[in-house]
Amino acid sequence: MLKKVLIMLTLGSILSSCATYKPSNVSDLCNILSEEDWYEAALESQEEWGTPIHVQLAIMHQESKFNRTIRPEMEWFLGFIPVGRPSDAYGYAQALESTWETYVKSTGNWNAKRDEFDDAIHFIGWYTYNTHKKLGVSKWDAKKQYLAYHEGWGGYKRGTYRGKAWLLKVSDKVKVRSLDYARQYKRCRAELDDSLRGWF
Repeated sequence: MLKKVLIMLTLGSILSSCATYKPSNVSDLCNILSEEDWYEAALESQEEWGTPIHVQLAIMHQESKFNRTIRPEMEWFLGFIPVGRPSDAYGYAQALESTWETYVKSTGNWNAKRDEFDDAIHFIGWYTYNTHKKLGVSKWDAKKQYLAYHEGWGGYKRGTYRGKAWLLKVSDKVKVRSLDYARQYKRCRAELDDSLRGWF
C-alpha cells in the first residue's frame, strides 16, 4: 500500500512539474523544448498542421515569451482608475477568446486551455494552417504568418498592417527569431529525438 502511495506521489510531482515548466532561456529553441512533453506537442502540431516548429515557436515567443498566464496590460484612466484590458487575449498564444472558441469547435478539442502549452502550440499550428489555406501565405514564412496572426485573416487581406510601421518591425523580429530557432533546432534535433525516445 505504501509503495502505491509513493508511486502516485511521484507521478503527481512529475505531472505538476510539467504543467508549470517554463524555459530558462526563451531565446534558445533547444532549451525551450528540453521538456519532453513540450517537444512531443510541438512535433505533433508540426505533423498535423504542417507549420515548422521554429515558425510556431517564434510566434509564441513574440506573443507571450512562454508565460502561460500573461494578459494584455491593464489600461488606466488618470493613472489610477482601471478601465480594463484592451482585449481578452490570454495564455501562451495570446489567443482571443472568440478565436479560441472557433479553434475548439473546428478541431473538437473541447478540453483545450489557453494556458496549456500543448493546446496553445496546436492552436498556432491550426491558425497558420488556415492562414495558408485562406490567404496563400507559406507556412514557412514567419513574417507574413505573424502579420496574419496579429491582424486576423480579414485584416491581413485588407492590408491593415501596411499602415503600422511598428508592427512591420515586430514581424521582422519574428522572422529573424524563426531563422535563429531553425538553426538551433538543427543543432539539437538528434538529442531531442533521443530524449523523446528515452521518455517512452
